[in-house]
Amino acid sequence: MLDLITWNIQWCRGCDRVVDPARIARVCRETADADVLCFQEVARNFPDLDGSRGEDQFALLSAALPGFECVEGIAVDVRAPDGSRRQFGNAIFSRLPVVQAFRHLLPFPADSGVPGMQRIAVEAVIRAASGPLRVTTTHLAYYSALQRGVQVERLRELQCEAAGHARDGAQAEKEGGPFATQPRPASAILTADLNFRPDDPLWGRVQAPIGPGVPAFRDSWPIAHPGRPHEPTLGVYDKDQWPGEAFCCDFIFVTEDLAHRIEDVMVNSTTDASDHQPVLLKLRD
Repeated sequence: MLDLITWNIQWCRGCDRVVDPARIARVCRETADADVLCFQEVARNFPDLDGSRGEDQFALLSAALPGFECVEGIAVDVRAPDGSRRQFGNAIFSRLPVVQAFRHLLPFPADSGVPGMQRIAVEAVIRAASGPLRVTTTHLAYYSALQRGVQVERLRELQCEAAGHARDGAQAEKEGGPFATQPRPASAILTADLNFRPDDPLWGRVQAPIGPGVPAFRDSWPIAHPGRPHEPTLGVYDKDQWPGEAFCCDFIFVTEDLAHRIEDVMVNSTTDASDHQPVLLKLRD
């Protein structure tokens, strides 16, 4: 069984407004003995974030998760007044070997009148018991529908690109160097805070057919729970930021060739260690 957790950890800030990376790691362990953790909103050297002292959360989470390899995905990378770098993005932590990793900056077209920031999709090819598997995590634009739309299209393009690479053959004369052919399978898991709900047309667009020989994505929740509405993943406890009804915007998609291997999908609805809830996928080997 492969257990994977995705979670927007809100720079490790809980509903008590305390930033605590160790608590994030502890909640993950309490949720499942996961093989892969996909985090969105990880910060380094951003002391102006509420509750933060500018701590390096990539490093602190790594220290709190011994045995996991961290694949950093830096989306925002800016100069601080003292000349250091301030960075913000996503991360994949894996106990399984990471064969190769990619950092895909997503489209960021100007959309005047709304706040915006660069977004990234972090991709890790892991060596699972059943063979190589791609895991990608991302966090789409919140304020801009324009940006969310083109970012979804880019995720679809990346799936098409990977399916092409899955058919690549080894080039003997390039083995051992950076040109060496590495596994990049079409079979994939995509986890995301998409910043839209399941009734948004973009939810369907993520899952639309991509092209011949390219397995499309399927939302794992309705596969595991047919006819049952998505459980809320945002605003369950944090009513200051999200005063309305709690809703789902955090998803785990799998390519259609993996759908039959889904054992369960669960939302941890008991923790208030972030404004979002962790979501667990259990995938049979």
